[in-house]
Amino acid sequence: MTRIASVNVNGIRAAARKGMNAWLDASGVDILTIQEVRGTREHLESLLPGWRILEHESLQKGRAGVAIASREPAAASRIALGGEELDSHGRWLEADFAVGDRVVTVVSAYVYTGEVDTPKQDQKWAFLDAMSARLEELNGAGSLALVTGDLNVGHRELDIKNWRGNRKKAGFLPRERAYFDRWLAPAGEAVACVDGSTGAGLGWIDVGRAHAGEVDGPYTWWSNRGQAFDNDTGWRIDYHLATPALAALASGYRVDRYPSYDARWSDHAPVIADYAL
Repeated sequence: MTRIASVNVNGIRAAARKGMNAWLDASGVDILTIQEVRGTREHLESLLPGWRILEHESLQKGRAGVAIASREPAAASRIALGGEELDSHGRWLEADFAVGDRVVTVVSAYVYTGEVDTPKQDQKWAFLDAMSARLEELNGAGSLALVTGDLNVGHRELDIKNWRGNRKKAGFLPRERAYFDRWLAPAGEAVACVDGSTGAGLGWIDVGRAHAGEVDGPYTWWSNRGQAFDNDTGWRIDYHLATPALAALASGYRVDRYPSYDARWSDHAPVIADYAL
């Protein structure tokens, strides 16, 4: 069994200072994907002693950054997604791991937050387009691949507590959600998307939704404003998206929600699942 967790740490140094390592030591995780590192490889290595570190640092210092920490070394890694403009911002990292006689590809992804009708949203559209093309490539016959991370979109109304008030805001725009409609529809099947468009399904499985069922959440991010955490007024924007062959091996999915607001070491909670590899 291989346990894989993903979390947006909102700055690796702050998360470590607030208690991330105590959680990690108790988690039994074999592979940890990290988003919004906001630091360097040296920071990661000093704060995660004993782990094998892969990282993709943004050229913008103190911004974004993704990493993968593992108990065993990766066989290969890649950061290419969609050309220099997309590949310089520390938002996509793939690693291949040999587990027995199998190879599983694990991705740490950090999609742009976006902002309606601004260049920030244009960046998000470009990233989602490039991500769609890569998802199609990764989902070959029988392939074992897992895309994890802060994807900054709530796919369905179940994924956001206050969805009615967010329909015109980045993170719950119909056009954003339509990407997930296509990604998660059966491969090759025509799908009518929430924004009125049509497309072909890519065949990925949302492990979190598959295991939680048709329930609100479980949420993975809460605003720091008001009493959002205490009232569980959250968003489910952190995902494990698996190819069908890997999803069939998944169990034990959970969101490690903090016991209290004061115990949080990030505004996102870790998302964990076991894979029978």
